[in-house]
Amino acid sequence: MDKIALTAAALYAIVLLRAGGTFAVGWLTGAGARRSRLAGRISSAKFLRAERAIQRWGAPVVAVSFLTVGFQTAANFLAGTLRMPLPRYLPALFVGGAAWALIYATAGIGALEVLGRLFAEQTALGIAAVAVLLLALCGTVVYRRRRAARSPGEAAAEEA
Repeated sequence: MDKIALTAAALYAIVLLRAGGTFAVGWLTGAGARRSRLAGRISSAKFLRAERAIQRWGAPVVAVSFLTVGFQTAANFLAGTLRMPLPRYLPALFVGGAAWALIYATAGIGALEVLGRLFAEQTALGIAAVAVLLLALCGTVVYRRRRAARSPGEAAAEEA
């Protein structure tokens, strides 16, 4: 249990720094945009209404974003850009970050222990498992790159 607690504490510190830094960069970006040529566009009634909604209701979105893959950075950046007040943002950061750290600490340590046992008891099977994981990862990367390289017309024709 000490391994999980230590890993979760380290991951929690990392996520607080990373997500808080992303929020800060978003805040600075939003401040810069408000002083640029974009100031006219981002002061429209529609944008201001969206900004007020994020400021008021964005905290649950930020907290839940930590349970997703790939959305947490965008949620934290947008919360900063749209000036979510710190009294609303910080509790969402602390709760969502804790959930993220606990999930990754328990699942991560569990996966490493399973792989460690597999390598210790059946080395060939362990190597095969890692090879399959690497091939799946490489296949996913190649698939996404090919899909992104296609023109929009080709993608629409294949889907139809």
